[in-house]
Amino acid sequence: MSITVKVPSVGESITTGVLGAWRKKSGEYVKSGDVLFEFETEKVTTEVYADTAGGLKTLVGEGAEIQVGQVVAEIDETAKAPAGTAAAAPKPPGESGPGSLDLSPAVRRLVEENKLDASKITGTGKEGRLVKEDILNYIESQKLAAAITPAPQPAVEKLIPRETIAVAASAVSPTGRTTRKKMSQLRKKIADRLVSAQRQAALLTTFNEIDMTNTMVLRKKFQDRFVEKHGVKLGFMSFFVKAAVYALQQVPAINARIEGDEIVQNHFYDIGIAISAEKGLFVPVLRNVDQLGLGGIEKAIIDYAKKAKAGQIALGDLEGGVFSITNGGTFGSMLSTPIVNPPQSAILGMHNIVERPVAVDGRVEIRPVMYVALTYDHRQVDGKDAVTFLVRIKEYIENPALALLEV
Repeated sequence: MSITVKVPSVGESITTGVLGAWRKKSGEYVKSGDVLFEFETEKVTTEVYADTAGGLKTLVGEGAEIQVGQVVAEIDETAKAPAGTAAAAPKPPGESGPGSLDLSPAVRRLVEENKLDASKITGTGKEGRLVKEDILNYIESQKLAAAITPAPQPAVEKLIPRETIAVAASAVSPTGRTTRKKMSQLRKKIADRLVSAQRQAALLTTFNEIDMTNTMVLRKKFQDRFVEKHGVKLGFMSFFVKAAVYALQQVPAINARIEGDEIVQNHFYDIGIAISAEKGLFVPVLRNVDQLGLGGIEKAIIDYAKKAKAGQIALGDLEGGVFSITNGGTFGSMLSTPIVNPPQSAILGMHNIVERPVAVDGRVEIRPVMYVALTYDHRQVDGKDAVTFLVRIKEYIENPALALLEV
């Protein structure tokens, strides 16, 4: 009897995606719980598991666009398992930990692919259970150890200068002036979504500059005490998140969205933070940041950064934001015009901090200055509101005591 493998639903707003990679090959015997393939959407990548054991027959190739509910493979339950691949006996309830074999399918795949001994890795999950991040961190630590251990020189390198070897290698390298590769379906979907956002909204960008002196002095003065209490460093993003809440409260038109022929006014403050990862840019949402302190915000951002690096960002982490912040300054950007994340009405762009001459009380001083940009949907937000909003951001960052005064 053959069981069909269908593309699962990963959220109400997701109907299509891309079959990123088959983890099991057609004709291979799979066990229940094995990872079969990756389902990539414009927001997240989801691993799809086998519900039963048997012989796998794939029906769709890697890179193909697939629909939620579509049949992409079949599993023949009558197929016999090859010798030596019998399913492991179930573990007694409660038996887990770094030395056990009670591994999730994703963790087991990483262990097997990298030929690791799971018993040598310390688990940080519940009851000492190994999680995906433990495996990734262990692999990185092994790479670092190998990098700092001198490798024995091959005999040829002792006889031939390294410069000669480098020249010889470059001589046989490809010399083509261009390289072409087909755009992936996932990249196409992202491109279509960005173009659609610009086509459907009337996007404009307004700019301002912020003197970072007071925030930088405050951060430097209390950094050690902050780390001692919260266990994380105090960054600039948490200040801007709180500044965004302050500005949204002052200019509620930004905290709204267009839905059909209605304007939906939000009365909560869930802020999306752009985080760069290997597979692209994610914008996970910090929930109810008006109720969080700087420490809570910094911890939440770090948690999301770790999840993004480990490929564990879930669709629920990305949904429901009312406003977004992106920081191109981490890559050295001086100025940009970020694109609004629909259905939100605006996005704030932070940039790098550069020392510039500034007129202060009739004299010129060198101050650390950041340019900021607010891109907004002019259908919903008037120019006056957009400018006022950015002024409120500037006001908060230049005078962080406003948080205490609540004015």
